[in-house]
Amino acid sequence: MKNNFLKSTLILLIGGAITKVLGLLIKIIYTRILKEDGITLYSIVMPTYSLLLSVASFNIQLAVSKRISAKQRAKKVLVNSCYIMFVLNAILIITILFSAHLISNTLLKMPDAYFPIVACTFTLPFVSIGYIIKGYFYGKQNMAPHMISNVLEQLFRLGIILLLLPYVSKYGTVVTVTTLIGFSVLSESFSLFIFYIFLPKHIQITKKDLLYNKTESKELLAISVPSISGRLLGNVAYFFEPILLTNLLVFMELDKTFITTQYGIYNLYAVSTLLFPSFFITAISNALLPEISRLYEEKKKTLLKKRVRQALLISFVVGILCTSIIYFFKEPLLYLLYHTKEGTNYIATLAPFFVLFYLESPLSSILIGLNKVKTCTFISLSGIFLKLLCLAILCLLGCGIYSLVIAEIMNIIYVTCCNALFLKKELNCIG
Repeated sequence: MKNNFLKSTLILLIGGAITKVLGLLIKIIYTRILKEDGITLYSIVMPTYSLLLSVASFNIQLAVSKRISAKQRAKKVLVNSCYIMFVLNAILIITILFSAHLISNTLLKMPDAYFPIVACTFTLPFVSIGYIIKGYFYGKQNMAPHMISNVLEQLFRLGIILLLLPYVSKYGTVVTVTTLIGFSVLSESFSLFIFYIFLPKHIQITKKDLLYNKTESKELLAISVPSISGRLLGNVAYFFEPILLTNLLVFMELDKTFITTQYGIYNLYAVSTLLFPSFFITAISNALLPEISRLYEEKKKTLLKKRVRQALLISFVVGILCTSIIYFFKEPLLYLLYHTKEGTNYIATLAPFFVLFYLESPLSSILIGLNKVKTCTFISLSGIFLKLLCLAILCLLGCGIYSLVIAEIMNIIYVTCCNALFLKKELNCIG
């Protein structure tokens, strides 16, 4: 039998590495074009955008992947996924368009964020369709289309940013940030075209395939709704993170400009650098889910445990290597990437704990593959509550911006350890 897991992981690793390098190059270019004011506005808008993307995805990729890997009829799964996402996106876009002023003026306390938030909404339908098609290929354990699409999409995005963003930047920060977000519509459309080329001919949808199937929709929702809860709550916490941080630190008489600037440095310099090697873990997690689901359904206990050991060992080794390199070479890395040394203090504090972060995603994928979606949701929910509680308490105790850093560390430790304990218990039950 071919080792589809290792083959899929290798394909995703190669594609992930190329995509991450291109993504880093894109980030270097746009951060230099945006400058400090643009970076601050972009950082404030990103939590809102991440929340919207999380809702718009509805974890449909996972649901489609599981249904396809369970040998369900592909056309029926894809069509009903599209119906679900169409209704969801329509509701989401209308809601955000009517509440964009409230979010920018009242919650974020940054009126300039209005147009970037509006721009975010128009990317959502394209992203949703992309998740559906990716779920199909993941379910088939065919990772090549995903790899090729990601690489070509990043090249396309790099091209339009290089050609257009410097020209747009002369019209001001708001226009530049709005345009940068709006470029996602073009890049996602290009990605969908690449996916369309790879879809098998028998998947081409005809009129008779467009019938709504209530049973299939329920099956998809039964997977996506519980699993999206944890991710959605994580993005809700990320959305409220700058709001809570800014308001509490202003209450503690810190300068608002200093807070927003440091928040931008923390996210775009420190955290982005630490997350750069995470494509390794994303590749392992994405390849692992359909493999664990299949082995669990087929009751192949020995092979299932072997895959778990392989995935966690690789993730742990990668985590140690990557975080060690970033920790010891943080200053030259930041200067090479962003022409700055801002954020080295945050990296020095976070890096030792990011070893555990590299285990978090594979552990979650394994638990979901073992049909323990509710367990993952509970762990995520309690971890989010812990993070926000720690953030609030530490802000009031006068820890400043380090309130966010320490709260993040607490969340990583808690979620990873809980996932590991629940997985150990589940594997013992399997026998």
